[in-house]
Amino acid sequence: MKRFHHILTGLAILLLISCSADPAEIEALYQSGQYERAIEAINRRLFLHVNEIKSIHIRARCYEELGKTKEAIADYETIISIDPAYAQAHAGIGKILFEKEYYRQAELPILKASSLDPEDFEILYLAGRSQLMVKNWERAENFLKLAQTMNPDFAETYYYMGMARAGRGDIYGAAASFNTYLKKEPDNITARYNRGFALLKIGYLSWALEDFDFVLKNRPDHIEALGKKGICMARMGNPEGCQLIKEAADKGSDYALNKMEEYCS
Repeated sequence: MKRFHHILTGLAILLLISCSADPAEIEALYQSGQYERAIEAINRRLFLHVNEIKSIHIRARCYEELGKTKEAIADYETIISIDPAYAQAHAGIGKILFEKEYYRQAELPILKASSLDPEDFEILYLAGRSQLMVKNWERAENFLKLAQTMNPDFAETYYYMGMARAGRGDIYGAAASFNTYLKKEPDNITARYNRGFALLKIGYLSWALEDFDFVLKNRPDHIEALGKKGICMARMGNPEGCQLIKEAADKGSDYALNKMEEYCS
């Protein structure tokens, strides 16, 4: 009877080995978007390869794609327990928290990831954005500079660099960054508005006016662009500017309301 039990156990192990997916198959399932099937294949493989980090990492990414963030974080924590220096696991936890808008909680794992792998573009880019959200402008700019060096063609780094520079009061630098971004993505309304605001602050009124006109053409309800267009016009000596400032203030722009006394007295 014992011999028969051992035979059955051996057959079960052989069956598990024969059914265990290989890494290439798992990768192919993930890349093709078959996340549930990939998870099933990984679960079979992990029965025999319990601490295989790559498989656990792919399963975590599958859970992320399926919106199962608790399961994804659990997998990333498992990876860290196996290899505390695995930067992608720290970054994975930080990214999930960042996307949930838990910016303070996301900061530590993202910074940890950046210290463990300072050559990873995605981690540096995420670190820059996360520092923006906690208003650490200088550190955000430093991370984004590194990301730009690694991938100078990636447009979004210039946009967020503009935000970081504006946050720390470097208006000329902010305008330059938004300008670079808009050369790559000329139709981005938010970037056009932010560049216009920067240009307004440094006195390039005609260029700022062009940006606000672009915004209002595409977003007629953008009351902040309306108010700042009015300020541009008023500073350029056009009396119609005051009317636009008043209109923006009546529609709810606090900025325009605070400027009415200065430009409409």
